[in-house]
Amino acid sequence: MKIGILDIQGSVEEHISALQRLGAEIVRVKNAEDLEGLDGLVMPGGESTTMEKLMKRFGLWEAIIGSGLPIYGTCAGAILLAKMGLIDMEVERNAYGGQLESFETELDFEGGRVPAVFIRAPRFVNVEKVEVLSRNGEEAVCVRQGKIMASSFHPEMAEDTNIHRYFLDMC
Repeated sequence: MKIGILDIQGSVEEHISALQRLGAEIVRVKNAEDLEGLDGLVMPGGESTTMEKLMKRFGLWEAIIGSGLPIYGTCAGAILLAKMGLIDMEVERNAYGGQLESFETELDFEGGRVPAVFIRAPRFVNVEKVEVLSRNGEEAVCVRQGKIMASSFHPEMAEDTNIHRYFLDMC
């Protein structure tokens, strides 16, 4: 399976490591041509404003919107998915606080527990039209709508690969 990682900014290497442990072939996506032949795309966390500017500069914004690929966005990647209109929810940036308020926890996911790292995490709101896969208390923190998946946390920062495996199964 050939999975692209949006490689313009953010936690790229950590996603590559998790997906390679699951046997995926990785393509670093830096321009629209890199999307060709992919089975799925991961949009990592990072700084969403910077990522948006770079995506538009390199012709990736519209190419990703029109790609029809299964896409998984973490943190900033989730913010961008909502902004691109690829998932029907709203996102509040840095809703869990700044860098100093970052935390780790465990969440219920697909009948088990997974570690989750929240770093300047966004909050998902108006999630009535998406499937909630995981919650932190009452807050939806991992969601799916068709072939699009988003998490407000960073599963790539932990050794557990269950969430990445779930995404690969979507592809």
